[in-house]
Amino acid sequence: MPQYHLSNSNSDKNLFIGLLVLILWLPMPLGSNRPWAWVIMEVWILSLSLFWLWHFYRGRVKLTPVFYRAKYILILWSLWLIYITFQCFPLPYSYIQWLSPETAHLYPFATPDDLLTLSLEPYTTSVSLLKSVCYVLLFTLTLLLVNQRKRLRWLAYTLVLSGLFQAIYGSAMTLSNLEYGFFHQKIYYLGVATGTFINRNHLAGYLEMCLAVGIGLLISQLGDFRQTTWRQRVRSLLVWLMSNKMQLRLSLIIMVIALVLTHSRMGNTAFFASLMIAGIIGLILSKHAPRAIAILFISIIVIDILIVGTWFGVEKVVQRLEDTHFMTESRDDVNIYNLAYWQDYLWTGSGLGSFYSTFPRYQGFDVKGFYNHAHNDYMEFAVETGIIGLLLLASIVTLSLGTALMALYRRREPLCRGMAFSAVMGIIAILIHSSVDFNLQIPANAATFMVILALAWVAGFLPSHAISNR
Repeated sequence: MPQYHLSNSNSDKNLFIGLLVLILWLPMPLGSNRPWAWVIMEVWILSLSLFWLWHFYRGRVKLTPVFYRAKYILILWSLWLIYITFQCFPLPYSYIQWLSPETAHLYPFATPDDLLTLSLEPYTTSVSLLKSVCYVLLFTLTLLLVNQRKRLRWLAYTLVLSGLFQAIYGSAMTLSNLEYGFFHQKIYYLGVATGTFINRNHLAGYLEMCLAVGIGLLISQLGDFRQTTWRQRVRSLLVWLMSNKMQLRLSLIIMVIALVLTHSRMGNTAFFASLMIAGIIGLILSKHAPRAIAILFISIIVIDILIVGTWFGVEKVVQRLEDTHFMTESRDDVNIYNLAYWQDYLWTGSGLGSFYSTFPRYQGFDVKGFYNHAHNDYMEFAVETGIIGLLLLASIVTLSLGTALMALYRRREPLCRGMAFSAVMGIIAILIHSSVDFNLQIPANAATFMVILALAWVAGFLPSHAISNR
């Protein structure tokens, strides 16, 4: 195996700082879900990428071991970008007839020599392609810039800090009845926490990922509690409770308060379900400190549900879950009509980003209103990119989750194990939440999810010598 050496210079230090500031900025302007906001995101990421390439050309930085070990997933990401480019690339009408008969059917007067695109909205697909390029670059920058233990820790604390700000701001606006979002007075979702997002479910999705990272950090700081007597174990636990680690624990409690205040049914369900699933997996795979991890999980469940939840309205979330019924949920009807939509564009989709203009053709009279998203990330990617796109994305997420699980089992360094747990929990949380919402269509949440996926690879392959020497 070739030997890789980290650069002794700090040429990429400013780039890493720029990455951290970007992570803090992304959720601020309405989740970056406005054209001007995602343009800022794109310019920011492209600038960081170009500056890194300049440093690489000058020999100031090198490709990292993590980058080399992630080559297969980078190939998959490249195939995804090529595929989306293919969707908005002009093709002869005869090719369209073969690849997507339903698309060809929409152009009855086209001749075999006419050039058309697989996407029904080529401009929107090109906009989505540029976003995808930036998401992949963000994933790659994380692999390249998080090359030291202290940087991995800084990245994790930055995500926790960002989640903490959103939690404090969202909770303060709700509890004080000021009801302001990002420099504007809220019109929708009054009485629930939204932070600087528009939709409470998107704040919930963001907090799920930040909480996962925070819990992973907390796990990385745990002792093994392997004292011989209960008195020693209690003493060790009390020392931990009185240490600086409690600041992180309090931050997690504040984020849970905000998550409860969103009254997001699936947001809260996804968080606690992912915590329990990842916790059980962690206890099974971890060779170190299982008792400490078990104590942490029990404390989170007891304190956050019984105490925090009781004071800040968890019963309202439970009531919303109890009141949920198939007859009152229009999302289920939308999914039924989406099945017919998907059947028409089964393999190649209607074009990434084209849902808003294509779905009205399939929308039944019993579904009122305009749907710019499917309220189901799986279904939206399926109808827009077909089976081909869905398989590519599924392969990427599965491979990253598998890498995180492998790191959780094999790595001995506490920080890497903690971040592996964060990746497992964060991925599971979004996979659950995506079944009823569209978090991955929100730039801030999609970009943060890319960082979580990259964390799996950093946790799995950050070299031990880099960890011990930095």
